Amino acid sequence: KQLLKNGAVLEALLLATETQFFCFKAIFLQLYTFCHGLSEVSLVCVVKPDEFWDKKVTHFCFWKEKDRLGFEVILVSANKLTRYIEPCQLTDEFGGSLVYDHMDWVNKRLVFEKFTKESTSLLDELVVINESEKSNQLDKERPPDCNFLPSLDPETVLQTGHELLSELQQRRFNGSEGGGVAWSPMDDELLAQPQVMKLLDSLREQYTKYQEVCRQRSKRSQLEEIQTKVMQVVNWLEGPGTEQLRTQWGIGDSIRASQALQQKHEEMESQHSEWFAVYVELNQQIAALLSAGDEEDLVELKGLQQQLSDVCYRQASQLESRQNVLQSAHEFHGTAQDLSQQLDGLLGMLCADVAPTDGAAIQQTLKHLEEKLKSVEGSLAGLREKGQVVMDQMSNQTTWSYGKDVPIENKENIDHIQGVMEDMQLRKQRCEDMVDVRRLKMLQMVQLFKCEEDASQAVEWLGELLDALLKTHIRLGDDAQETKVLLEKHKKFVDVAQSTYDYGRQLLQATVVLCQSLRCTTRSSGDTLPRLNRVWKQFTVTSEERVHRLEMACSFHTAAEKVGEEWTILEQETYEEVETVGKALLDRLTVPVIFPDGFRTGKNTSDLCHHVNTAPDHQVLQN
Repeated sequence: KQLLKNGAVLEALLLATETQFFCFKAIFLQLYTFCHGLSEVSLVCVVKPDEFWDKKVTHFCFWKEKDRLGFEVILVSANKLTRYIEPCQLTDEFGGSLVYDHMDWVNKRLVFEKFTKESTSLLDELVVINESEKSNQLDKERPPDCNFLPSLDPETVLQTGHELLSELQQRRFNGSEGGGVAWSPMDDELLAQPQVMKLLDSLREQYTKYQEVCRQRSKRSQLEEIQTKVMQVVNWLEGPGTEQLRTQWGIGDSIRASQALQQKHEEMESQHSEWFAVYVELNQQIAALLSAGDEEDLVELKGLQQQLSDVCYRQASQLESRQNVLQSAHEFHGTAQDLSQQLDGLLGMLCADVAPTDGAAIQQTLKHLEEKLKSVEGSLAGLREKGQVVMDQMSNQTTWSYGKDVPIENKENIDHIQGVMEDMQLRKQRCEDMVDVRRLKMLQMVQLFKCEEDASQAVEWLGELLDALLKTHIRLGDDAQETKVLLEKHKKFVDVAQSTYDYGRQLLQATVVLCQSLRCTTRSSGDTLPRLNRVWKQFTVTSEERVHRLEMACSFHTAAEKVGEEWTILEQETYEEVETVGKALLDRLTVPVIFPDGFRTGKNTSDLCHHVNTAPDHQVLQN
């Protein structure tokens, strides 16, 4: 059509040597349609083989169709074509000089027409897409049509165009590809090259814009996807996540209950960790987009990042706070359980009957009680400290709802903790009171044992004094002066024995009082008082005998000394008096001391008797 518009005359040559003749009617009609309104088509030559001229049979009347077709159609043989067409326009097959490969031209023409059709269609689509995207950018409220994509691949179409242009340029400058006779390109090939170049330029321009559109679409799609995921994370954390934290507020009333709550909290943390992982991924994506530096998206991206971070950090803080409360509550319940067991053990120890055998056992028991009580006091102090930690943590614990911090109602938990501490304090106070009673009882038992021990010691001391009185206090003195000294020493000796006896009596009286206080009637110290009284009675009898003997000895020595001094003037009866006292003293020394229980002293007093017998003679001889 372009050739005809430029004033060229179209001459059509139809080769029918290998085709059924009846199909040419359709070809003529197509040619008429193609050249409709163009009067320059004047002649159509139909080449038929020579056999056709022999048969001269045809079902198509060319002259009847001339008026309707607008051009003349003739049948001509191959050797007569030069009558109607110039030889330079005919190929060697028809006796001309035109170098022309019809199949190559057809293939190239098909490629050109395909490229022209595809590129034109693609250009129209790209223009529509780019203009639509431009309108969307101007009208922010208009929803973008993200599904509007070109029907053809721009890369493929561009590749086809570049290959076609390269082929056209090669044929123009290099001639025939086969290296045969050089020939000039056809007019349509010369006209096709600038058309292809123009299409390629337009296509590249629109494709560049389309790539920017795709980039904007991808960025917008990524931004929308991030925004959707951010809202999913925020909505879950503010919704189900916050609701889970709001419902899980208890601390349990025992170790087992607190362990069950900790297990539930771990499950809740596991659910939150999945959303926190999404948060980390989204934060990385947002950071990557922020580093790209698109001014128009910076504010929105920073807002999303800030919102996501605020919600996630607040939720993580609440989870950590809840975990700390549960951990502190678990420690509190553990301390309370240990303290309860210690109080039970101390109470059992206090309720058990104690029958210590000596003071050392009592001291050991008292030490054990003091250690138990000290351990209880330490555990109670630790319980108060841990309870205060839990209450402080619960007082600072808040939940986040609709952008506000709302204190969690923990009155029941605080009342429970305070109740446990008060109960432990009361139990500890009762145990302290019982420990005081037990301590008093133990001290009384220690005092009882001490009194019994000291009373027994007093009996032993008194027995030793008695033994000393019987065995060593036997001298009567060599003269009256010495006898008086011995008599004075004996009185002091008796005073010591008297104080020992009185001390033993007081100890035994204290023992009776302590036994009554301790309600113990059967004691091994019950025979101590009879022993003390018996020894004291023996000592008293012996002491009195000792006094009598010393007094008689003193009288004897006094009389004997008087005889020695006044021998010349004394009468016979005075001497007889001395002799009588001496014999009486000798008789008393030879008689053993008889105790009330029938015990007799067996000490040999012959030396004493000899001293008394010789004393007067000694004085007489001396005078």
